[in-house]
Amino acid sequence: MYLCSMKLMTPVEIPSLEHPLGLHNRVAFIGSCFAEYIGAKMRQSGLPALVNPMGVLYNPLSILQVLTQDPMCKSLYFEDEEQRWHCWLLDTHFSATTLDACRSAFLAARGRLFSWAPDTLVITLGTNRYYERTDSRLIVGNCHKRPQAEFTEKTMGLTQCTATLETLCELFPRARIIFTVSPFRYVKYGFHDSQLAKATLLMAVEAVRQKFPAQVCYFPAYEIQLDELRDYRFYAPDLLHPSEQAVDYIWERFSDRWFDAETRRYLVDYEPIRKALQHRPDDPDSPAARRFREQTQERLRELMTKYNLEP
Repeated sequence: MYLCSMKLMTPVEIPSLEHPLGLHNRVAFIGSCFAEYIGAKMRQSGLPALVNPMGVLYNPLSILQVLTQDPMCKSLYFEDEEQRWHCWLLDTHFSATTLDACRSAFLAARGRLFSWAPDTLVITLGTNRYYERTDSRLIVGNCHKRPQAEFTEKTMGLTQCTATLETLCELFPRARIIFTVSPFRYVKYGFHDSQLAKATLLMAVEAVRQKFPAQVCYFPAYEIQLDELRDYRFYAPDLLHPSEQAVDYIWERFSDRWFDAETRRYLVDYEPIRKALQHRPDDPDSPAARRFREQTQERLRELMTKYNLEP
């Protein structure tokens, strides 16, 4: 009796959205690796989402640079010892054998975001620290394993961080902006400095939310990880990233609280189809396996028709 009445978890309050997310919202995720985790969960659930089209970006200034820098500026690119071209704003997925190809990859990546025309943009922030080229003072999104002496590490104060987030909101005036703070802990800074970085981000987000209350909201992924999932079993083996189970839990909290009733019904209907799509038979060319795939595709088409979704 006593155990049943014990409170074993501190639940994090998630405010409701005035207009919950629905099946036909165009949602884009940008920012840290946690944006990829949650964006991937949305896509795995069969919902339309654009996830980090410009790669992983950890701090507000790097995100702003990627969205506003002139891609034609040659100082954004460099050629390494193996004659490969890289962009200082993007990771190696966008590197190429020629400058033109590297620049085209940047243009295409940014174009994907703006052509997607998101009505909801989820921006996940990891830290308030950033790196600047010592020669050109260019703020970089990726150091490409170049010598540390080529960069200066800097810290965004609250005023700078807030102003940067305000500018990001102004770039998408017609989109709802959902900010989250990544639960990843930056052990290389030391845990105290890592917490200070998170605190700066949280205060900046709150200042922007108060300035743009109709546009900006905050989802407490960071608080859920620290308060509801505070045990180390909810961390990956490095004890810094959230585990797969933690990501699943945070996604459930997000979808249960911020999706509308129709979307939540859709997720229930889609789950057995998702599992069927992931099934890998021992003999994929057997008649039974082909029949299973055909039946699964038919169920998927029926579900898309039921909810008026594009296949």
